[in-house]
Amino acid sequence: MDDQSKDRSGARQTLRQSFAPLSLRPFRILWTGNAISAIGSSMTRIALVFSVLSIGGSATDIGMVMAGQVGAQVVFTLAGGVWADRLQRQFVMLTSDLIRAGAQAVLAVLLFSGNAQVWHLVVGGVVFGSAQAFFGPASSGLIAEIVPPQQLQRANALMTSCFSFFSVVSPALAGVAIALVGPGLVLAIDAVTFVVNAVSLAMLKLAPRKVEVSGSFWADLGEGWKELISRRWLFLNMIAHGFQNLAIVAYFVLGPTIADTSLGGASSWGLIAAAYAAGSISGGVVALRLDPKRPLIAGNLAFALTALPLLALAVPMPVWAVMGAAFVGGTGGMFLDAVWRASLQQLIPDEVLSRVDSYDWMISTVAAPVGLALVGPLAATTSNTSTLLIAAVAIVLPLSATVLIPGVRAVRRLPDGRTVGPRPRGAVPEPRTEPAPEPAADRP
Repeated sequence: MDDQSKDRSGARQTLRQSFAPLSLRPFRILWTGNAISAIGSSMTRIALVFSVLSIGGSATDIGMVMAGQVGAQVVFTLAGGVWADRLQRQFVMLTSDLIRAGAQAVLAVLLFSGNAQVWHLVVGGVVFGSAQAFFGPASSGLIAEIVPPQQLQRANALMTSCFSFFSVVSPALAGVAIALVGPGLVLAIDAVTFVVNAVSLAMLKLAPRKVEVSGSFWADLGEGWKELISRRWLFLNMIAHGFQNLAIVAYFVLGPTIADTSLGGASSWGLIAAAYAAGSISGGVVALRLDPKRPLIAGNLAFALTALPLLALAVPMPVWAVMGAAFVGGTGGMFLDAVWRASLQQLIPDEVLSRVDSYDWMISTVAAPVGLALVGPLAATTSNTSTLLIAAVAIVLPLSATVLIPGVRAVRRLPDGRTVGPRPRGAVPEPRTEPAPEPAADRP
């Protein structure tokens, strides 16, 4: 075999390894439903705003609808983690999909009939966010159930890449649908995609999980917290991610204003936003191909790259330079997402995985509203430039400091692809077994 044939063979083998999770029928079914659902979810982000405006609502009303959805998800996410560990995760996700489909379908009918009011959209957002709070923790646990440990990073990258891809193309599709028919059509499409995802979940043939419920709801919730803080290094890593979520909102809040006043207007911001989304797709590709030996160190340092677009806007640099920074930042963020999820799925026992995942989500999500509350007053008191620089420092320093945490450094990838980490505090050491002596060699 010549060198070129060997190179092609090696490239094909690497490609097969990158997409290995799709060779597993359960994951392939799950991924297909998730991809279809991502189409509707990405379109709905645009439609939600125009739904409020189409019935005469104001910017304040838009904020109320969004706050209702996010607030409900924050309130119920810990409960979602508990029940995802108590029940069969497949059916928790299926129920969540059907509830969200129903909520979107009702809102679509109200919008089509001309009877929709702002409070309908607020209630719909609350129902939607509550159901979403149960879906997320269950999804993380289910992926860990059906995918081998050494393929989890690629599985997570494939799942999240769906949303990254459709976040680029779906806004344009949503704009066309809204212009031709109205926002109700987009919500109806979203409802259908949730039903399709529910059907895909129903098609999964999985062995029932062995679930032991030994205490009350609050006892189970406390058990998840104890599991988390028994790994102090993991909790500190989550706090570093919380700082990133706290600070990155400065990019989304101040970026459009700076683009409008200094970079040529809304079209420039559209290019920058598209570059960030394209970077997210790139990050998924990198996670499919790259297996760092120290996953959390590599992931956290990549996550620190999300500070680059803030620094580029602080000057501000030319549009092409800001786009480049946004692309790199999006790549780093999506790479961390795949690495982080895969690490949690392997380091946390299955029986408490969804609860720990819900705490992770809570810490990250609560930070964003706090950041939104701080960015405006800080920029008004100082300047846009100062605020962006402070936010960039708040991203880079905590994430870089995680390299100094012994537990983070101890998380490593074995030659077989599995990820291992330090034993939690208070865990009983596994008994040591001495290897059997090798038989003595025969002497001549």
